[in-house]
Amino acid sequence: MPFTVVRFNLVDPHPTPESLSERYRAALAMAAYADEHGIDTVQTEEHHGVADNWLPSPFAFAGAVFGATQRIAVTVSAIIGPLHDPLRLAEEIAVLDLLSGGRLVTVAGIGYRPEEYEERGVDWGRRGKLQDLLLETLLRAWTGEPFTYEGRTVRITPRPFTQPHPLLLVGGSSRAAARRAARLGLPFFPSAHLPELETYYRQQCEAFGTEGWTMMPAEKTPLLHLSEDPERSWELYGEHFLHEARTYASWQSKDIRSAVRSAATTVAELRAEGVYRIVTPDECVALGLESLVLHPLCGGMPVDEAWRSLRLLGETVLPRLGA
Repeated sequence: MPFTVVRFNLVDPHPTPESLSERYRAALAMAAYADEHGIDTVQTEEHHGVADNWLPSPFAFAGAVFGATQRIAVTVSAIIGPLHDPLRLAEEIAVLDLLSGGRLVTVAGIGYRPEEYEERGVDWGRRGKLQDLLLETLLRAWTGEPFTYEGRTVRITPRPFTQPHPLLLVGGSSRAAARRAARLGLPFFPSAHLPELETYYRQQCEAFGTEGWTMMPAEKTPLLHLSEDPERSWELYGEHFLHEARTYASWQSKDIRSAVRSAATTVAELRAEGVYRIVTPDECVALGLESLVLHPLCGGMPVDEAWRSLRLLGETVLPRLGA
């Protein structure tokens, strides 16, 4: 049985307030449906100041999902760590961990868009040091004991539900990120399939005398959409996938390594790449992937079409995979 993910970033390039509200509420209903049909996690993320309304508040969204569900996890992959106040973030995650009974998974990266740092008045050149401060502070804060923070004594309450602390992974595609995770004894989330970086992380764990593990994307992790007629769906909805692919591409320098990376400039090129795939239920079953990542509302996808895709996964594919 593959690991199953439903991803939401709530992008909508041309919304009205009413249509965007409908999209957010539809995402919550879809999360509840995913919960009822045995899907493993809702995945969401964080970006700021994006013209197409990319979700900026993943923890607010996670809290709403937890209120609408019973068992499904929410994976925030990833927060832009240096943009967060460490003490406030420790409180937010602790409360969500308590509300959900331990269903929150947080991946902390440093991001790759200098404009987000500039917008928030955060020094891009200090992002590594700020990430260290954030992670170290979270781990101290979640003990519930007083500790020294920037020269003053502070204490964060309440303590989280999960012990010794909520699940926190360090994300990234650099040796610095892997070394940071190993030093702190935290699991590592490479942003792409990078076996050599996983090896380096393990070496660093041994050097620091810590223990850890990796949650690494498989070599092939396409973003999926299910349809009984992929040809027609590409014709009708391909521009939504292309919008997201081109947005990502505009952010990524040659040094950024991501599981989602496309050079396509047309729908035909995008379809040929295979990063985004529209498949029938039979084709989905036959893929044999380690994980199935459904992206139902991709790029402003119409809500009705998103529901058709999700229901094909929940009612046609998963029963055949043993869910």
